[in-house]
Amino acid sequence: MNTRTDRRIRVAVGIAAALLALGFLLGGFLVLLAVSPQAPDLAALLSDAYIRAILGFTLLQAGLSTLLSVLLAIPFAVALHRARFPGKRLILRLFLLPQALPVLVGALAVITIWGQSGVISQGLTALGLPRLDVYGLSGILIAHVFFNMPLAARLFVAALDRVPTESWKLAGQLALPPLGVFRLVEWPALRPALPGAAALIFMLCVTSFTIVLVLGGGPAATTLEVAVYQALRYDFDPSRAIGLSLIQIVLTALVLIATLILGRDTAGGFGLGAKARRFDAASRVRDLSDALVVTLGTLFVASPFAAVLVSGLAADLPRLVTEAAVLDAALTSLAVALAAASLSLLVSTLVLLAIEALAQGRRPGRLRRVTRRSLETATSLVLVVSPVIVGAGWFLALRQVTDVLAAGPYVVVATNAVMAMPFIVRIVAPALRQANAETGRLAESLGLTGLARLAFLDLPAMRRPLALAFAFAAALSFGDLGAIALYGSNDFVTLPYLLLQRMGSYRTADAAGLALLLGLVAIALMAVVEGGLAGRRRPT
Repeated sequence: MNTRTDRRIRVAVGIAAALLALGFLLGGFLVLLAVSPQAPDLAALLSDAYIRAILGFTLLQAGLSTLLSVLLAIPFAVALHRARFPGKRLILRLFLLPQALPVLVGALAVITIWGQSGVISQGLTALGLPRLDVYGLSGILIAHVFFNMPLAARLFVAALDRVPTESWKLAGQLALPPLGVFRLVEWPALRPALPGAAALIFMLCVTSFTIVLVLGGGPAATTLEVAVYQALRYDFDPSRAIGLSLIQIVLTALVLIATLILGRDTAGGFGLGAKARRFDAASRVRDLSDALVVTLGTLFVASPFAAVLVSGLAADLPRLVTEAAVLDAALTSLAVALAAASLSLLVSTLVLLAIEALAQGRRPGRLRRVTRRSLETATSLVLVVSPVIVGAGWFLALRQVTDVLAAGPYVVVATNAVMAMPFIVRIVAPALRQANAETGRLAESLGLTGLARLAFLDLPAMRRPLALAFAFAAALSFGDLGAIALYGSNDFVTLPYLLLQRMGSYRTADAAGLALLLGLVAIALMAVVEGGLAGRRRPT
């Protein structure tokens, strides 16, 4: 098999994988349109004062969450990148955990730290100040910043890692002050990453479901995502759900289109913290300020984990870990997570191989450039449609032909797999792109094609990123509540769904214990899977 044939096969398989993912993603929404007894009246929805209030609150909380996350992430990323201490990589690992932590557990941790009985409120009471109320906009903002500020910080650290060593050396030789280094070196590196990071966080906050469901605090703090869920789960009004879904999709699509017009990737690249060599002039004031910023940021991210640990240990853990319902739910969650991560990794890798195949060659034509851009965009379109909308569409479709609850596990696995694709692509793509840039032409000159190229070039380059991506996707699926919220039943219960049930029945001690178990299993799953697949780390 020659190089051209190998390239065509990779492109064809990648396009088929992308179409399969998009077909499942959009199929659920098209089913919602088909089974609705009447077309959604968008004009009537937008003229409804309650819907306009929901739309306004959705934009408000997403905009404020994005602004706060980005503004807090910039000084933290700069301080962490500039600081010199052996625990930098550990902090970057910690900042990966909020995205892998089940959202429901994170929401409960926010309540524990910032709620009326939380540590912060107790401190305010000791100072004679009123307690905090986390049910409403304030709680949603705190939770969103907890989840998204670390994400933005990692993206910004990765951007700073890409600055050439020569730039740091020149800044050191010129003895530039910290403000000068930021203006001439750090800010030019951070600025291109801002649109993509902000767009990604905004779309994640617009489609946020679990946080708003737990911390929303009633109709005054409801988003479009929760309104869609309520329209299907409680009112069973497909027409209303479709209309609300269309409004949400248009919102997120406009953000995605604006980002693509700016020419920025919607997520950038994830890094594990390269060993950057900086030559900053000595400054005790700067070192102290960096230490303060890093300490405060780390405490903000680490405190919810500590809260989950403390409150969970107060529960009757021996009874919970031996309870049949908990064991069954844990095994179900583990099976769903591993299946979804495997499927997502397979589809994402096929799409990535096609993207790199389209980039090979000396003069890629216009059709190849358009196809490559389309595949790259397809992986971002997943962020436009939420898992609640996807699950709702297939729920209505399957109930026409089969037992919905029996097919539920398959839909949940497929939904979680598709939703993890954007993160897998962003984790793996930089390593594959770098490998092809360094050795791609050599592989072509040697006639390395097919499985041989995959085994000797692609997989060795992607091994560690693939391990991280698989672990990340498994942790995301393990703690997901979006799809299971529609398909959960007495015969299909995951740990997040069981935790939601215990919260609904006011069994708070059990809920705290389950939150601890859920968080520990998700983190352990991520550590074990990544470590086992990645193998021993090379010394740096």
